[in-house]
Amino acid sequence: MSKPIVAIVGRPNVGKSTLFNRVVGQRLAITHEVPGTTRDRLYAEAEWGGVNFILVDTAGLELRTPNLDDDLMAQVRAQAQIAIAEADVILFLVDVKDGLTVGDEEVAQVLRRTAKPVLLAVNKAESQARREAAVEFYALGLGELYPISALHGTGTGDLLDQVVGAFPIEEEEEELEAIKIAIIGRPNVGKSSLLNRILGQERSIVHDVPGTTRDAIDTQIEWAGEPHVRPLCPWDKVPRAGHCPGRDSTGRSTGLVLIDTAGIRRKGRIERGVEKYSVLRALKAIDRADVVLLLIDAVEGATAQDAHIAGYILEEAKSVVVVVNKWDLVEKDTYTMQIYIEHIYTVLSFLDYVPALFISALTGQRVDQVLPTALRVQEARLIRIPTAELNRILQEAVARHSPPSKAGKRLKFYYATQPTVDPPTFVFFVNDPRLVHFSYERYLENRLREHYGFLGTPLRLSFRKRGKG
Repeated sequence: MSKPIVAIVGRPNVGKSTLFNRVVGQRLAITHEVPGTTRDRLYAEAEWGGVNFILVDTAGLELRTPNLDDDLMAQVRAQAQIAIAEADVILFLVDVKDGLTVGDEEVAQVLRRTAKPVLLAVNKAESQARREAAVEFYALGLGELYPISALHGTGTGDLLDQVVGAFPIEEEEEELEAIKIAIIGRPNVGKSSLLNRILGQERSIVHDVPGTTRDAIDTQIEWAGEPHVRPLCPWDKVPRAGHCPGRDSTGRSTGLVLIDTAGIRRKGRIERGVEKYSVLRALKAIDRADVVLLLIDAVEGATAQDAHIAGYILEEAKSVVVVVNKWDLVEKDTYTMQIYIEHIYTVLSFLDYVPALFISALTGQRVDQVLPTALRVQEARLIRIPTAELNRILQEAVARHSPPSKAGKRLKFYYATQPTVDPPTFVFFVNDPRLVHFSYERYLENRLREHYGFLGTPLRLSFRKRGKG
């Protein structure tokens, strides 16, 4: 289930970035008295009342500003329309110090045409006099208004209560067991070409211009005459009794969905307008996916931007297959593939457990290995280690390498358990969680992978102090 999106819109210099920083809880957006400081869209995860959502800060909307050239005005208008289209809830911010302006009325006119929930927040209302002056904004015809101070936090809690309450209710999907595989990567690495090669048809537009794909496109595939692939469960480590990925509890076929997405660029290279909101769509696709195919250009090799994208995937604890495309364009000898593998794991050092495939979407080379590998990775997300076996692995690991100590106090392990899968999550009960060094945590993760593989799948390790009794 994807996180709801909240877009903050309004004229320049009404405090959108200040509100963004307030809700997110850190200074991610640049704030300045000069109007138009926010040039590029900024997004971050936020939480209120136990509900997680994505908050988007947008550039100020000046729909009829004579100082803007026609091209820039067109980009700003496009940005406004896309922000409205992508958001689940729209936060319209106005400035009580400026009072009701023509610019506010123009933005309100655009927002009144959308079916999305629009919440009108009147910023800089620190004093009682300003809160009373906020009533003039009822003239915008957007219903209830919420006087706030983004700088001081006054009224923002009540506003966020309304924001969370306005989120759409997610209806239960019919195919709960459908495996979603997202194709992610930088622009022009061949994402749409790979999708079309797998499908055997022109499902997505393929073009040499980076960024052709604007939206995330879902396709339920048919393979080998069936609505999904028949994957094999692990030979001796069945995730759950009677269950294989891609099937329901009775063994009947469910679905396999491929998600093609727009390319993700560095922030400084994301153009204003349509393209930068395609990044948001790609991040939504990562959020929705079970397995992510991270495409890398074989000619360019793994880049810092590929590592940046991998960071997004890892934050969402998604399983990954690294797919090196355009392998047909690389001059090869006996050692070329091994050199590339070492290069990939150097750049993506935190994904050394991820399988890598070398393909050509153009010629079809090894494309038939992509989905079987993705399904094996999905199987690994569902592996559950019996408690007795898990504690045996823990005892062996501790005996092989003693836990660290600090100030004469040594870390002591009592027992471990695996409360959940998808992704596999392990809880270790210890005498003092503060004694757990990240290197020892990585050591324990490696021991778990040594026994059970967990191909392409992140593991979550949690350390808790054992309670009384």
